[in-house]
Amino acid sequence: MLGQTCHMLRFAIPVLIVLCLANPALAQDAALEDTEVTPPPAAELLAPYDPKLMRLSEVLGSIHYLRALCGTNEGSKWRDAMANMVELEEPQPKRKARMIARFNRGYRAFDASYTTCTSSARLASQRYVEEGAQLAGQINRRYGR
Repeated sequence: MLGQTCHMLRFAIPVLIVLCLANPALAQDAALEDTEVTPPPAAELLAPYDPKLMRLSEVLGSIHYLRALCGTNEGSKWRDAMANMVELEEPQPKRKARMIARFNRGYRAFDASYTTCTSSARLASQRYVEEGAQLAGQINRRYGR
């Protein structure tokens, strides 16, 4: 458990910093619920923060698509944040695959809905950045040092 906490701390702080710097004017109140994560096989041990980590993975995928769609010129910033989070978390292969699948799910959800940047796409992007910052903060406060 201590090893997982150390990994969590190493990933949470950089992700939180990236999310907080991405859009400092986050005045919108986002009431987004966590989605359920498919339970892993019994032999695989999960960190207690896994549901939030999986949701954060999905949020990063959504932000990656929406910010690019709306021309923020951030390149691969959000994909890189996800890759950094995976690297620092050092998950087992199945857990890593789930994290990546959730990122891709977040990306594809908006890819299927938005082909141009609209006011609702900008609002969704803003809300997802806010949710991501909240998730990273919650994980860090509860499981970081």
